[in-house]
Amino acid sequence: MIQLVSITKAFGERTLLDDVSWQISGRECVGLCGPNGAGKTTLLRILAGFEETDKGNILKSSSLTVGYLPQDGLIHTGRTLQAEASSAFQPLLDLKAEMHVLEKQLGASGTDDKEHVRQLARYSELQDAFRNQDGYTIDLRVATVLQGLGFHQSEFDCLTETFSGGWQMRIALAKLLLGRPNLLLLDEPTNHLDLEARNWLENYLSAYPHAIILVSHDRFFLDAVVTRITEVGLKTLTDYTGTYTNYLKAHDERMQRLREAKRRQDEEIARIQQFVDRFRYQATKASQVQSRLKTLAKISPIEIPPERKRLHFSFPPCPPSGRIAFELKSARKAYGKTTVLEDVGLHIERGDRIALVGPNGAGKSTLMRLLAGIEPPDTGERIEGYRLVMQYFAQDEPSRLDASSSVYETLASGSPSQMVPAIRNILGGFLFSADDVYKPVSVLSGGERTRLAVARMLLHPANTLLLDEPTNHLDIDSKDVLLDALLNFGGTLLFVSHDRYFVDRLATKIIEVGNGQVRTYPGTYKEFIWRKEHPESTEGSISTAGNRQAALSETKNSETSTSPILGRAAHSASRRRNAEIRRKARAAKAREARITALEVQIASREQEIKAIEASMATPGFYDDREAARTVIDQHQSLMWEVGDLMNRWEQLQNSDPDATTE
Repeated sequence: MIQLVSITKAFGERTLLDDVSWQISGRECVGLCGPNGAGKTTLLRILAGFEETDKGNILKSSSLTVGYLPQDGLIHTGRTLQAEASSAFQPLLDLKAEMHVLEKQLGASGTDDKEHVRQLARYSELQDAFRNQDGYTIDLRVATVLQGLGFHQSEFDCLTETFSGGWQMRIALAKLLLGRPNLLLLDEPTNHLDLEARNWLENYLSAYPHAIILVSHDRFFLDAVVTRITEVGLKTLTDYTGTYTNYLKAHDERMQRLREAKRRQDEEIARIQQFVDRFRYQATKASQVQSRLKTLAKISPIEIPPERKRLHFSFPPCPPSGRIAFELKSARKAYGKTTVLEDVGLHIERGDRIALVGPNGAGKSTLMRLLAGIEPPDTGERIEGYRLVMQYFAQDEPSRLDASSSVYETLASGSPSQMVPAIRNILGGFLFSADDVYKPVSVLSGGERTRLAVARMLLHPANTLLLDEPTNHLDIDSKDVLLDALLNFGGTLLFVSHDRYFVDRLATKIIEVGNGQVRTYPGTYKEFIWRKEHPESTEGSISTAGNRQAALSETKNSETSTSPILGRAAHSASRRRNAEIRRKARAAKAREARITALEVQIASREQEIKAIEASMATPGFYDDREAARTVIDQHQSLMWEVGDLMNRWEQLQNSDPDATTE
């Protein structure tokens, strides 16, 4: 389909590709990987014809059609959304327009028979071509793709200039997908997509009938779509068959082999050089020295990429919050006539790791701002838990950085003194190395600002984090640094991310935001998707109440198995001592009875909570708001009661048995 033959591409003194040959054919889907600046975007632009090579040739089949989606910068104006998307079928639309002209001519009087026959023949020819190319399904295909990418039917008649930059890129992507070029080139196609749109795009590209080459920092997306990974680096292209996960393993094995070969080569060069240095000036060894010098000249040094250190980072210590982190009660938020959240009740406990999901515009960021206290609810209330220390990372956090400060100064300013030695390591983990740390913020790109803002967040102690799309513009390595830190974070976490791998690894509870309401799903994102696809089934759901009961039972079993057996001491010489032992035994028995009674109460209340949560997860629960509010209030009341019972249980467990009386 397309083949690169001995191409070379350089920018000034920096060579990105050197004498590279490579090809793609059939229905392959190739993911381009490699460090930032290696040349992934340059390669896409070369294949798209927007960039010239310095040397070499590009061979293409005569029938090849190429579609290219850049990372950003595309703007559409002057047409409605539907008309702009339909322009992907321009040849078919031209056929349709000609058919309409012929229809008018055929209906007109005064046309001679010969011309009438010619018009009929042409109309029949056009109609057959239009039907064979599925022209009658254009509207259906356009609607399917637009809705898959997150547009609503009500927006189809809106002018394209009314859409923001991210939605402009969705329009461009929709046109490419509808046009179905033989070679589809996508540079970060998921940058502006929410999780629902990404899931749809994965399925669409998996069934795409032609070749695809894409760049993405979303490893889940790569695993779901690609059939081959091509690594861009060391001025060449290296192919790995299979998914991104397979690539990681094969790449590590290849690097180990390269390092071993490099070690052996260096040893051989050193041995030859040692011989030359020793006998260079001895006439009897002159021929041998010259032979070895020629051998050295013929050796091509093995190049290996510098090994990037894997940064492991821990948040600075912070005292834990109380058991309840946040609560929203009957919260409502509207902007003008648009109601974003209506009568929202939310209960977030210490240690929760919650992902907020829902389509763009559903209200995820609004909910984040309410929880962070940035905006108050119009009605209802926000209740903040005891000893809460919070950090909030907003979508526009990068734009809030002081443009006059340097990269290093941005992190050093306000950081705890014990974290200052870690600043350079943190910056290195987010791709700021060497002199980059002295750059002023004003010259950083959007992606660099995002990386810097995330790095700054990691340096401040907190027991509760609210993160609104912290993974935007982060490459895979930077996401891994952030992910590892958050996995080891012991506090409460709420976050929005459109990276499926990030959400899958991190979230233990999902909150779906949409239609003014929020719904809580215990479990991972994968379990959330399954429950959405099987709404009739409630089996397999995991409630925090059930987890607490399991932990409670485990703690009790552990305690009872290690508690001393109280009994009468053998050969007691004192009745007073016997009386004391009996008193302690009665006290311990009474304490155990009270603990058991509390456990029974807690288990009973948690069964009620579980039943209520199951009913809250059923479709249509919120249709009757008054009935729903009654159930939600009952749920909150039971949660508070369980909290009180748990506190009493913990006090008894930690109390001195001797202090317990009947």
